[in-house]
Amino acid sequence: MSPTDDPFNAFLDHSDAPVANASDGPLAGLTLAVKDIYDIAGQRTGGGNPQKLAEAPVAETTAPSIQRLLDAGARFVGRTQTDELTFSLMGQNAHYPEPVNPAAPDRVTGGSSSGSAAAVAGGLADIAIGSDTGGSIRAPASFCGLIGLRPTHGVISLDRAMPLAPSFDTFGWFARGIATYERVANVMLPADNTTRQHHFLNLASLDALTLGDREATEYARMVDIIAATLDVPREAPPLVQEIDDLYWSFRKLQAYEAWATHGAWISASERGLGPGVKERFEFGSKVTDATASEESGKRDAFRDELAELLGDDGILLLPTVPGAAPRKDLGFDDLQAYRERALRLLCLSGLSGFPQITVPLGTVDGAPFGISLLGPAGADRQLIELARTILTAAGERG
Repeated sequence: MSPTDDPFNAFLDHSDAPVANASDGPLAGLTLAVKDIYDIAGQRTGGGNPQKLAEAPVAETTAPSIQRLLDAGARFVGRTQTDELTFSLMGQNAHYPEPVNPAAPDRVTGGSSSGSAAAVAGGLADIAIGSDTGGSIRAPASFCGLIGLRPTHGVISLDRAMPLAPSFDTFGWFARGIATYERVANVMLPADNTTRQHHFLNLASLDALTLGDREATEYARMVDIIAATLDVPREAPPLVQEIDDLYWSFRKLQAYEAWATHGAWISASERGLGPGVKERFEFGSKVTDATASEESGKRDAFRDELAELLGDDGILLLPTVPGAAPRKDLGFDDLQAYRERALRLLCLSGLSGFPQITVPLGTVDGAPFGISLLGPAGADRQLIELARTILTAAGERG
């Protein structure tokens, strides 16, 4: 896609090699954008860093997950921006023009799947592929008014995709409407013919992470729609570990793995890493093996606790992020404060490996604000079906 066709800075300019797709199939007629971490035969993968791009070989093979979409008939239209080495959440890469949030142009898109979210929200692609390590599908989807699922960890291949923190990394995609989202799910997710009557839960400690009164009021309105449509959520008992403790477990483990993945490359030369990204990698370089082992034990305990809480049919409701996307003109410290607050909500799915979907149900100050449903491992298709029910009901209410 040429820059003149991309008013949202969603796409990169190193994806000129032709990409073939099947002429028919379940995704025929849909256009596909791909985050610049996935290999595509005949192209180089940059991972959001110009030096990484310059050093990258031309891929001989397309990532299997992307090939599956092409074989299903989706038509590739370009590579999309990613935050640098995917280690950010706001969609601001120091090396490239900032993607524009089509739903709220004065606010960030969110990252690291920033270009993919911008492409879909702006109507430049029907579906766009991203990834979610700490929230990089869920946060931009909420910020841009899209549907976004973080699947059960490992359920979709990340072979030939640039990793960040492998025990957290997941494949993901964006779409504007639930029908399109389901078409992709039918290609990418295992079949699930289970019919369940779900029960819904909420945690006061998570609900309290909304930014202020307007956000809390809008979140309560979204919960009311779900309660009227599906079931009234009941208050779950407090988690054994405090949310702050879970946040730090996530931060330390993610950074530890990120340094193990990219530390040697970063240390080999001056890489000019952008603000925030540089400091996060430096933090990871200082996380010891002993600390990682200790935090892994806490993670295992939390996963077991959440699995017991949800059982086979429990669904946890929570704000996807604390509110609408932050304004672009906020200072670095304010954006960091939002990021840290958001990660307290986003880290539960990452630590557990359980699936979470964000549904574009609300607005704050005219900007999108999503609500999330988090289910037990393997509940990916059930979450998408619940999203359809919720969105249909919301539409009927006008």
